[in-house]
Amino acid sequence: MTDRAGRRPLIAGNWKMNGLKAEGMALTDAILAGVRGGSWRCELLVCPPATLLSLVGERLKGSPVHLGAQDCHPKPSGAHTGDVAAPMLADLGCRFAIVGHSERRADHGESDALVKAKAEAAMAANLVPILCVGESLAVRDRGDALSVVAAQLAASLPARAGADKLVVAYEPVWAIGTGRTPTTADIGAMHQALRAELARHLGADADRTRILYGGSVKGSNAAEILAVAGVDGALVGGASLKAEEFLAIARACP
Repeated sequence: MTDRAGRRPLIAGNWKMNGLKAEGMALTDAILAGVRGGSWRCELLVCPPATLLSLVGERLKGSPVHLGAQDCHPKPSGAHTGDVAAPMLADLGCRFAIVGHSERRADHGESDALVKAKAEAAMAANLVPILCVGESLAVRDRGDALSVVAAQLAASLPARAGADKLVVAYEPVWAIGTGRTPTTADIGAMHQALRAELARHLGADADRTRILYGGSVKGSNAAEILAVAGVDGALVGGASLKAEEFLAIARACP
C-alpha cells in the first residue's frame, strides 16, 4: 500500500556494531521465518555490520528483505585502510547504505561535506543512500531544531538526488537509545520542514522522496509514529536486533 504520493514505507533495521556470525545468522533466519508467506505494506531492509554483510546477503537472496550497509567511503577504491567502498558493498548485494548517522558524525567527526560525498559515492555505485540528519537536545531545547536540521540536510544533500535515489532519515539525536521520543506533533513538524527543504532542492521529486523517523522506535510506539503525516517508515536501532520486535514495527505500517 502506498500513500497519495506513491511513497511505500521503508522499515530499515540498523544493527550497528552488534552480532557475531552465530547471532547474525540466527537473527536473519528469524526475520526470514517471520516474513515468509506474508503480505507486507512496506519494504524491509536490514543493515548488519560489515563483517556479516556477505553471510547475511547470501541468506536474504530471493527474499523480500533488502541488504544495506551502515556506512561507505567517499572514494571508490584506494589506500584507505579499514574502510569499505560503495562498489564493494554493491558487489555484496547491498541495495542501500546509511550515511551521516549521528553516531558517525559524533564518534568520527563526520562533517556535512563528508556525508554529502559519501551519499554521492553510494549513488555512483547504484546504492540508495539513507541520509541521516537530526538535532541534539541542546538545539531542541533552545527552539532551533527545525532550522538547524533543515540546514544540515541542505549541506549534506548529494547532487543529482532524486526520489528513486535517496532516502532521508530524521533522527533526534537525544532520542536514540534513550527510550524518549518527540511528540507526534514534533515529529510531524520536522518531517514537514524537511519536505519543504527537499522541495527547494529537488522540486517535484521532493514529494516522492521517503523521509524515515529514527529514534527509539519499537513495536509499542510504531503505529502512532508511522501514522504521523509525512513519516514514510522508520530507521530502527535496538529493536531491530529482535526479529519479532522488528517485524511488529513493520506490521504497524499504515
